Amino acid sequence: MNRKELVEQIFAKKSFLCVGLDTDINKLPKCITEGEEIQGAEAEMMFKFNQAIIDATAPYCVAYKPNLAFYESRGIDGMIAFENTIKYLKSHYPNHFIIADAKRGDIGNTSKMYAQTFFEEYNLDSVTVAPYMGEDSVKPFLEYDGKWVILLALTSNKGSHDFQLTEDKEGERLFEKVLKKSQEWGNDENMMYVVGATQGQMFEDIRKVAPNHFLLVPGVGAQGGSLQEVCKYGIIKDCGLLVNSSRGIIYASNGDDFAEVAGQKAKELQEEMAAELAKL
Repeated sequence: MNRKELVEQIFAKKSFLCVGLDTDINKLPKCITEGEEIQGAEAEMMFKFNQAIIDATAPYCVAYKPNLAFYESRGIDGMIAFENTIKYLKSHYPNHFIIADAKRGDIGNTSKMYAQTFFEEYNLDSVTVAPYMGEDSVKPFLEYDGKWVILLALTSNKGSHDFQLTEDKEGERLFEKVLKKSQEWGNDENMMYVVGATQGQMFEDIRKVAPNHFLLVPGVGAQGGSLQEVCKYGIIKDCGLLVNSSRGIIYASNGDDFAEVAGQKAKELQEEMAAELAKL
């Protein structure tokens, strides 16, 4: 999906919501795990949960972000669930943008294999990439037309202060170096940046360095990030934001109504986003 297509979806649905599919086998509701037909079959449990969440939230979001750690941690069953989820999205909701939240990045030859995995084998729209190893670890992901690299820039976790906010002698922070240097490798048609919603006013500084790039913004909901603050400092004329909510949507209820409640939470965020888009 290219930028024009993504922007069209955002304004058509009046939403820039991304739903994170952080599917933890230990948090699935009993109505999923205790059915006789799937008891003990982790792959089927995880997929059935994802399917219900997707069906309930699809009208209100433009993207889905399965976090690979939750699938890889369950071995073959988890990866079967991941693959079935991707197939379901592509067959039933082909206009939704799919992000592999994998945070890959290694020496060139290895990154080439990672890129092949997500862009050829699974044919996803984008993958999150860690830029710490530099240009040759990122470039293989940028060789695919119509695909996106989403670089970690300024994350929402407390540990982001350990490195990302450190300054050099000129006062330039590490995340600013990442933003500036990476724009020599890609552009705003194939590269986005991860910026945590909990960073608040930092979005203003980020927009000074990357005024036109899309930002993937986790941290709204369970992590306490403010959608209004993100939009105040981060939104641009064609939106330029994908705001992710994972736990705040998919685990809003652990009862039989888990999908219905997830849909309602997604709808509430979509309505807030529609109000922000109306200001543009």
